Amino acid sequence: MKKPEINPPCKHLKALLDPAITLLLWSYYTLGFIFLFSPFYLAAYLFTEDCARSFQRLNHKFYKGFFLLIRILIPWTKWRIQDEVYGIRSSVIVCNHVSYLDPILLISLFEQHSTIVKSRFFTVPIFGRVIELSGYIPSSSEGNLSDLMIQRMEEMDGYLASGGNLFVFPEGTRSLDGTVGPLNKSAFKIARFCKKPIRVLFVRNTDKLFQPGRFFFHTCVPNLVTVEQLASIEPEDEGRGFSTSELVSRVRSLLEAQSAE
Repeated sequence: MKKPEINPPCKHLKALLDPAITLLLWSYYTLGFIFLFSPFYLAAYLFTEDCARSFQRLNHKFYKGFFLLIRILIPWTKWRIQDEVYGIRSSVIVCNHVSYLDPILLISLFEQHSTIVKSRFFTVPIFGRVIELSGYIPSSSEGNLSDLMIQRMEEMDGYLASGGNLFVFPEGTRSLDGTVGPLNKSAFKIARFCKKPIRVLFVRNTDKLFQPGRFFFHTCVPNLVTVEQLASIEPEDEGRGFSTSELVSRVRSLLEAQSAE
């Protein structure tokens, strides 16, 4: 990966700013959750009828606060989110994946959302319980997660019909060089089964802000993070002779064209 260029005023401060701002951000991520948000999660768990929707709303607000803090602390990173992205509802969203920031960025954009989470995270104390109560889907049915996966799939049609979005990174893991890896068919099958649109999003430069394999944020690097919608594939389009494999190939071509720019 090409080494990011450093903003001239920061050249002598980078060694200090990167760890200091990273510490502040991860302090919000941990202590902010414990002291600011956990009482609201507890109240949602005890007193709301739709716990998953309440938890999704809280997750959305929590990560929205995280990215607001990034905007304040790292002003050399600019943000451009396409207006159409904010308006997506009742859709299966597929997106490229270049940084750990990508999933939480999408959570910050969509108040009512679900996603597929690696199964091992469901075993993490507290965090695993939060993602389960948020209505998220385990990536596999291993261990005691088979019943949960079946339940989520049975609920998905109604969830999407109610305005919720399911977002998925069909590559399954981050790309370390920006190229698009093989796409898993699961999200495409869900969209076809539920007869809901597929929205193809492309995230750019989150890896320039938080680079894979690096613990510290790049705080002094001039950067523009963008999220744009490349295509909207409606259910009637999918039904015109397209197999799931052809649909996957079509989306992959869209993502590869963008990654090559």
